[in-house]
Amino acid sequence: MKFADIPHHPHLKARLQAMAADGRVPHALLIHGPAGSGKFMLARAFAQLLHCRRPTADGEPCGECDACRQHSAFNHVDTLYVFPVVKDDKHKAPVSADFMDAFKEFVSRNPWMDFDRWSASFDKKNAQPAIYISESDALRSSLALTTARSRYKTVLIWLPEKMNEQTANKLLKLIEEPFADTVFILVSNDASAILPTIRSRCQPLEATRLPDPVMAGWLAERLAMDPTDALAAAHTAEGDMNRALRQSDATSVSRMFWDLFVGLMRKAYTRDVAALRDWANDLAALGREAEIKFYAYSTRLIRENFIYNFHRPEISYLTRDEAQFSRNFARFIHEGNAERIVSLMDSAAADIAGNANGKIVNFDFAVKMIMLIKN
Repeated sequence: MKFADIPHHPHLKARLQAMAADGRVPHALLIHGPAGSGKFMLARAFAQLLHCRRPTADGEPCGECDACRQHSAFNHVDTLYVFPVVKDDKHKAPVSADFMDAFKEFVSRNPWMDFDRWSASFDKKNAQPAIYISESDALRSSLALTTARSRYKTVLIWLPEKMNEQTANKLLKLIEEPFADTVFILVSNDASAILPTIRSRCQPLEATRLPDPVMAGWLAERLAMDPTDALAAAHTAEGDMNRALRQSDATSVSRMFWDLFVGLMRKAYTRDVAALRDWANDLAALGREAEIKFYAYSTRLIRENFIYNFHRPEISYLTRDEAQFSRNFARFIHEGNAERIVSLMDSAAADIAGNANGKIVNFDFAVKMIMLIKN
C-alpha cells in the first residue's frame, strides 16, 4: 500500500512520511475519523514505509523490496494485526490470528474496511465481532519476541473501540510499558468510545470525511461510473466510501426502489386507489428492512426534487435517470407539501420499524400522497 493510492488526506500523509523520515516515530498512534475515509489504508502505508528497504525520495515505500512484497501479501513477519472477531464453537477464546486468512481476503477486497461486511463474513450470524481479552495475552507473547528483520515491530489495531474494558486495560499496560521496538497504530471510527487512558497515551491523527468531488473522482476512475452518477453517489454517502460502494453493488436494489418511487407518484397523481393498494402490498412483500430503506431513499428524492426547483444544478445530486424524471415531476414538490411528505415518510418508516403491519402502513401513506401530490 502506497500513500499515493489513497485519495485525499494530504496533511496526514505528510505527517506520517515526516515521522518515518526523521525517525521520530511515536510508540502509539491513533488515526481516527469517519468510517470509510481510508484510515486503515493510511496505517498500512505507514507500516510498510517503516519496513521498506528502499523508500523513495518523496516518502513512499518502494513497493519492490522483500518487505514491501510481504506487506502486499499481509505476511510481514514484524507486522501484527488485531481486529474484531467472534466467539463460536470452534473458537472459545478467539484471537485475530485464528481468522487471519479471512481477514487478508477481506482487506484485499474491501480496503475501505466496511465493518458491516466483515461482520457478515462470519458463519455465526447476529454475533457482534469484538476484541476479547484473549487477544491481549496473545499480543503480549508475540511482542516479547524481538523484531526479526526490521527496526520496528508494528501492531495495527482496527477498531480498538470494539474492546471490552478488561481487554482495554490489558492493552493499556502494553502501551504504558512498550517494548522499545514496538509501534502501535490504532485505527478508530469512534475515538470517544476508546478507554480514555489509552487515548491519552496515543498521538492522535484525525482524518476528515472525504470530499464529494474526491469520492466521485475515485468512483468514476475505479468503477467506470458516469461522473454525474458518481457525484450523486458520493453526496448520498456523506463521505463514507463504504456506503458509496454498497450503493454501487446494490444497483438492482436501487433500481427497484426507483421503480417503486416512480410507480407510487404516478398512481397517486392519477388517484388509482386500487393500484396503490397493490403497490402497498408489493412494498410490504419486500420485508421490514427493505421497506424502511425504501422510505429513506424516497425521502432523499423528495428533498432533491424540492431543490431541483431552484434551478441550481451545483447543489442538486440526482443520477441521470432521476434528473430526467424530475424535469416533469419536481414542480409537484414545493413549499406547501415537501415537509409534510417527508414527515409522512419518516412516520411510515418508524411505524414499520415498530412492527406495524406493512401493508396497512404503506397503503395509508400511499392514499395520503393522493392529496399531497395535488396540493
